[in-house]
Amino acid sequence: MEDLDFDLVVAGAGGGLVAALRAAELGSRVLVVDADEHFQRGNNTSMCTAMIPAAGTRWQRSAGVQDSPDRFIGDIERKTGGTADRRLARALAQASAPLVTWLADSQDLDLELVTDFRYPGHSADRCHTVAGRHGSRLLRHLVQRAHAHPRIELIAPMSLREVCMTDGRVSGVEIATPDGHSEQLATTGVLLATNGFGADRALVRQLIPEIADCHYHGGQFSRGDALRIGCGLGADTAYLDAYQGHAALSSRSQTLVGWATVVHGGVIVNRDGRRFAPESTGYSEFAATLAAQPGGTGWIVIDEHIETLCAAFDDFRAVAASGSLVRADNAGELAECLGVSATALEDELVAAHRSAAGQEPDRQGRTDERHPLTAPCIAIAITPALFHTQGGLVVDEHARVLAGGSPIPGLYASGGAAIGISGHGASGYLAGNGLIAALGLAFLAAEHLNSPVAA
Repeated sequence: MEDLDFDLVVAGAGGGLVAALRAAELGSRVLVVDADEHFQRGNNTSMCTAMIPAAGTRWQRSAGVQDSPDRFIGDIERKTGGTADRRLARALAQASAPLVTWLADSQDLDLELVTDFRYPGHSADRCHTVAGRHGSRLLRHLVQRAHAHPRIELIAPMSLREVCMTDGRVSGVEIATPDGHSEQLATTGVLLATNGFGADRALVRQLIPEIADCHYHGGQFSRGDALRIGCGLGADTAYLDAYQGHAALSSRSQTLVGWATVVHGGVIVNRDGRRFAPESTGYSEFAATLAAQPGGTGWIVIDEHIETLCAAFDDFRAVAASGSLVRADNAGELAECLGVSATALEDELVAAHRSAAGQEPDRQGRTDERHPLTAPCIAIAITPALFHTQGGLVVDEHARVLAGGSPIPGLYASGGAAIGISGHGASGYLAGNGLIAALGLAFLAAEHLNSPVAA
């Protein structure tokens, strides 16, 4: 195939960089394009908490954590009520440990296992992350590795307009600059890693109306390009109602407060000073629950012990530095600062303390073990948000895009461009589902592209 310009074209410089690096390592010539000139701080990979769920890793063994792909699959099935794509869930669970091992050993990424708290739905400590627990650090590392590799070319801003087909398989692409200058390149492999359609407000309103009026906190170039291109080639789609919401975005700084505040023992109250749902259900589904409250906003209430624990997150430190933390010596003073009923807030915090201490059942049915809140009190105003969509092009266990149930030769999809493993709606989202689909499917695509059985 000496006449090819590239062996693989990757559209999207987020998790798609994993495909570029792995494919180049296996000998492919790779072009990566991204429509966003500022993708290193503007795409969803850069905005996440860099939590990569992986089962059966050496980090887990060193920490004495018992885990396996089957256990991970079981957690996915429980969280989604059995609605997630089983083939894809198995493929990603089985690829998760090889993925993080490759990131550490081949790409020199310094990873650590998160053991100080566990997100709802995970039955084992399996989230692997980087120092600071922020996606910008992960993405920066991948970009540096890509720039240093002689077989990878990365161009931004540059968008993928079309995928060209010859005799039923990928034969080329059309790419374009923001001013409209286009160019056609020959390639037999394309990975659509352009995320989902969260930035297309009309499409969100059509497909996911329950979250359409909430703040969108994701990449502004996540406009459904993969759906447009894939559907134009007859690709199958599914789970278009699926999304990751988040109920812990700082109203003041528009920065992620983080659900660790809640998992460690924080509670969420509405503008009446009342709790209204069990916070242990998960941050994704809690977004719509919060949006349905009066005014569609609320506060996370924590204490100084939880504040110290959450300082491990770059995002939380940024929220604190922005002046978003409201401090008070007791619940009454905090209520005055927030403009809510002192009687209501004091009643809720006393009851929450007693339930966390095991002295009475939780009013909202929360059953997780957690730290009992103790004065002084801290509150952070929060707003619900859509982070990214979780439905898209149907792919198989090799990340190949399917049309009528059969692979389109040479076409792959990953991350929000693909269907993911979160089932329908928001409640099936497990922490890290977005990143494992972004990195894992990209890894699987590169492996298949360079395998002898590649179609």
